Formats: sequence, C-alpha cells, structure tokens
Amino acid sequence: MYKDWPQIAAEMTGLTKQLRAGTPDVMKAFGAMAQAATAPKALDTKTKELVALGIAVAVRCDPCITFHTESARKHGATREEIMETVGMAIYMGAGPSVMYAAQAVEAYDQYAAKAAEAVKEPV
Repeated sequence: MYKDWPQIAAEMTGLTKQLRAGTPDVMKAFGAMAQAATAPKALDTKTKELVALGIAVAVRCDPCITFHTESARKHGATREEIMETVGMAIYMGAGPSVMYAAQAVEAYDQYAAKAAEAVKEPV
C-alpha cells in the first residue's frame, strides 16, 4: 500500500481551512494550544514532534503521521530517529502500530526525497 504523504498533507490543509472558516474561535484556540505544546522548553521542538509522531502511529492517524513526520524532519529528525520513535510506538501499540510505523517511515522518505529535489532544482 503506497500513500502519497505530501498529497495527504495538502488535502488535509485544504480541509482544515474549512474548519478555520467555520469554527474560527475553536481553531484559533487549537492553534494557540499547538504553539504552546510544541514550543521548546525542557524538550526541544524536534523531540516533541517525535513524541507526537509516536502517538500518531499508536492511534493510527494518517494525517497526524504526515504532519508530524514532516515537522520532525524539518526540525532536524533523522531517519534513524524516526525509526526509534516508531519502534516505541510499536512497543506501546502492538501489531496495528507496526503497519502505521511502516507508513511513517514511508512518509519520511517521501518528504526527504522531495526536499532533496527542491535543493537540486534551479530557482
């Protein structure tokens, strides 16, 4: 099963724009909570995104996997760190987490390839 993770992110971004328009106060509060939760304090933002990714795998949330995989990568997470994170999710979530962990690694690889292509392309 191949999923286009950047496309999933693009589709969900469009859908969440509808939520922002329809529930502006709720989404503004959610955004503020997200900023507060991911702000670097005792844990840096990369670590917090890896935690979010582990939870996303354990609860089987495709859109969460794509957003937190890419955010972790943008904050410096390596493929090895993604692997350790999904390993913990597998440990905590058993068999179903194995399937979603494989998808999180696929998402990382797609985002890394896309970022590498962007660097190669002339501006």
